[in-house]
Amino acid sequence: MTNIFGLDEKILTLAAEAEGECKEVFAEIDRIAEINGQKVLKAFIDNRVSEGCLKGTTGYGYGDIGRDTADKVYAQALGGEDAIVRHTFVNGTHALSTALFGILRPDDELCFLTGAPYDTLEGVVGKEGDNGSGSLRDFGVKSSIVELKEDGTPDLEAIAKAAKGAKVGYIQRSRGYSLRPSFTVDVIASAIKAAKDANPDIIILTDNCYGEFVEEKEPLAVGADLIVGSLIKNPGGGIASTGGYICGRADLVEKCADRLTCVGMGKEVGCSLNMNREILLGFFLCPQTVANALKTSVFACRLFEKLGYKTLPESSKKRTDIIASILLENEKNLTAFCKGIQKGSPVDSYVTPEAWDMPGYESKVIMAAGAFTMGASIELSADAPIREPYAVWLQGGITYPSGKMGIMLAAQELINS
Repeated sequence: MTNIFGLDEKILTLAAEAEGECKEVFAEIDRIAEINGQKVLKAFIDNRVSEGCLKGTTGYGYGDIGRDTADKVYAQALGGEDAIVRHTFVNGTHALSTALFGILRPDDELCFLTGAPYDTLEGVVGKEGDNGSGSLRDFGVKSSIVELKEDGTPDLEAIAKAAKGAKVGYIQRSRGYSLRPSFTVDVIASAIKAAKDANPDIIILTDNCYGEFVEEKEPLAVGADLIVGSLIKNPGGGIASTGGYICGRADLVEKCADRLTCVGMGKEVGCSLNMNREILLGFFLCPQTVANALKTSVFACRLFEKLGYKTLPESSKKRTDIIASILLENEKNLTAFCKGIQKGSPVDSYVTPEAWDMPGYESKVIMAAGAFTMGASIELSADAPIREPYAVWLQGGITYPSGKMGIMLAAQELINS
């Protein structure tokens, strides 16, 4: 291993050992990437993606073949009847909000089947006393939460009970800022079965952020009705500079499209500007890009395990998303780790990350991300709320060699702090 970054011999030795110990896990990641890569390629071929699809439109966007073809490609590859893929989704929360407002009506009940949702969704759902905010609560939508069991897994008995009166059951695949496990597609399948056995009419919406193409199948294959995600995470492949998607049942996608634009126009309007090429190319690259991110994550966990820190998941465990948590024990270590990740970034490597009051979060958050796209979680990044247990959430790495070096620099910074 070359040492043009001047790393300590200890880091070089531990990194070489860690990489060697990850070979079997890496082989499984490559196997899944090949399967998903073939799936995506077939969707491109079957839907006759052409050079014309890479062009954009302006104005109303009528007859935008690139936009409409991207919807078809996403739907086929992800296992849905239809999809809406748009650069006008500003983030994953916006796509999730659009889906929830699209399929819920006053007096409906939304039930979170896998514990409390990610922090940024709290404003969408609404809290007691925030009347007038425009939240779901403000529009008369009731909500409830099924808490997870002590081991962090779904409580199937409680899900069955809660699902009986719910219009929508919400499943969050990734852990968010918590230490519970991210849910495999098989675990999601068991939660869906429990809900639908109790209430066959319940609509299952799955927040699929960080999970696309990590496994051989997506939640739609096991009974989910809608999946939602962000293009600056997995499906954008490090190429798409903004956007999100909603995919699943055609009738539900149509309702979501009416919410995003307006009733009666739905998917038929909305110019793509110059985004079609980014969206399609990013999705084509996605399976391999996800594999690089997963390898970076596994390597990071193994290296920091060797340094004596606990990681979630452990380096040898099966992955269902690109996120790993490393428990760094105190604010000093956490800050040093983020500084090291920043130093290993291709963009803004000279910047020193500091904690700040980030919109949508209750605690101050520190973020390290020298990315080509601001906030792109598929590029190597690390972030954490400044609160116990001082865990950092690591994700991304569009190439494994650069991701590995970023991790090694983070280890170096922590040791030297």
